Amino acid sequence: MIHLYWGEGKGKTTAAMGLALRALGHHQNVIILQFLKDGSSGEIEPLRRLGATVYACPNAKFTWLMNEEDRAQTRASNTTALQRIADQNFDLCILDEACAACQNNLVDAALLQQFVTHAGTASEVVLTGRAPAPWMQAAADYSTEMRACQHPYTKGIPAREGIEY
Repeated sequence: MIHLYWGEGKGKTTAAMGLALRALGHHQNVIILQFLKDGSSGEIEPLRRLGATVYACPNAKFTWLMNEEDRAQTRASNTTALQRIADQNFDLCILDEACAACQNNLVDAALLQQFVTHAGTASEVVLTGRAPAPWMQAAADYSTEMRACQHPYTKGIPAREGIEY
């Protein structure tokens, strides 16, 4: 089954990590690939301690801050991690920020699509991000759009450690 958590609202990664926690609680094999994050967010270490395998982007930056060399390194790192995961057995695979990685050419898009459609027939695969590619929407068994109705940021309130990051 393929899950897609997408949109402009908060909670996409949080929903995916909640699913990882549930799967780990049932002794399932969980793999997490964070395409545009460095693996330091608060939920990652506890999930590792519970048995999740985590791959993160060693040179994570906001996409608009990347130069061509950064983009090439990120694409290579993300593609290599995805290739490694493709050779592993898992019950749940979370591809965090897959939408942005695909949209910004920071992963081999053909490999990503092949992986998701193949793995999603035997396991649970979760994609997160703001703007999914059309093939992601078409392939999804679950598609949940996160939409911000209110957000403290619009009132000038910054993110709080342990809650938003």
